[in-house]
Amino acid sequence: MLNIIKIAFRNLYRQKRRTFLTVSIIAFGVVAVLLFTSLAGTFKSLMVGQITDSMLGHGQIHRKGFVASIENLPVDKLMPENLTNKVIKSIDSIPHITAVTKRILISGMLSNYLETTNLKISGINPDDELKVAPLLGQRVIKGAMPNKGEIILPQMVMNGLKLSIGQDVVFIATNKDGSVNGQTFKISGIIETVTGPSGKYGYMHIDDAAAVLRMEEPEINEIAFRVDKLNNLDKAMDLVYAKVASIKNKDGIEMVEAHSWRELSPFYNIARMIDMMTKFIQVILIGIVLVSVMNVMVMAVYERIREIGTLSAMGTLPSTIRLMFMTEGLLIGLFGAIAGSIIGSVTVFIIKISGVSVSFAMKDKIMLHPDIPIEQIVLTSGIILVISALAAIEPAIKASKLDPVESLRHN
Repeated sequence: MLNIIKIAFRNLYRQKRRTFLTVSIIAFGVVAVLLFTSLAGTFKSLMVGQITDSMLGHGQIHRKGFVASIENLPVDKLMPENLTNKVIKSIDSIPHITAVTKRILISGMLSNYLETTNLKISGINPDDELKVAPLLGQRVIKGAMPNKGEIILPQMVMNGLKLSIGQDVVFIATNKDGSVNGQTFKISGIIETVTGPSGKYGYMHIDDAAAVLRMEEPEINEIAFRVDKLNNLDKAMDLVYAKVASIKNKDGIEMVEAHSWRELSPFYNIARMIDMMTKFIQVILIGIVLVSVMNVMVMAVYERIREIGTLSAMGTLPSTIRLMFMTEGLLIGLFGAIAGSIIGSVTVFIIKISGVSVSFAMKDKIMLHPDIPIEQIVLTSGIILVISALAAIEPAIKASKLDPVESLRHN
């Protein structure tokens, strides 16, 4: 086998220019795949982190049917305190869940005594909320998270009503029995408005939200939780689904439902598109390698017909000739994969230390710090080698089937 590798290497070396061009094309494809994968993967992780860590949390639990009508934030689908405690107790024991927070979501009207606008409010406990959504504080453009009697409003609402921090406003909402209640709050801060669920919500203390709805007993309509690592979300969600499915009323009907951020955010479709684009780039790479290697090997067979005939006449087995040509194809793929992996890794490292910034859901630009997982390099190199071997099969079979007499007569 070592002799075959040496012969294959010498044959490639004889056509230095062609070999160099083919290896360069393959290497370029590898660099493109690694560069796109690293940048797209980094942006995807950053995007998901911003959505989950500044708004949603990694998962949420609601009363059955609440998510289906979440645009209206119905107040008839609240979870009473005993049900809330039962849900929290059931998920507290689930591995990977590190923090839980309760929310009261309200749809109402905000007035500055001269003008009125629609507004959605999330009633939160700031300390618990920041454990589940640690980047929420970074969305605060000015001011601070609300204490009791205070409210923090989206930037677009502040601009629309020409409000300022410290000013009093009235928030009006309808409670479960249909009565309307209004309460005065002092503006404690301005929060950046971003696209997506809860991106246009204002915030107040959860006790104030309960007072606005005139709750006689504590009730909430959302429980949000956070896991230790996003990679562990699927494992945690499987357990959460099982836990909440076991919580039923006396008639045996499930009372609550759980959703991961993927089911709640439209940005999940963008994340899926990024994954599809990555696969599409890999398919293009496969095409580049397949065409390049096959072209080189077909030309090699055509140019070396007399040589192949001589080998056959000397008693070289067809299987050995096939192996020789397949080894040449593998070597071309191997050289291209190694060169592409090195150049791609160096390029990504340069981008990482140089810094590339993007604007996404934040008031400041965010720096991308791309990395290439070793698994991606191994996967890409493996694809190159497999496709190189497949591309060399047909020319190798053709070479092994050449008639020695006819080959020696070839000019």
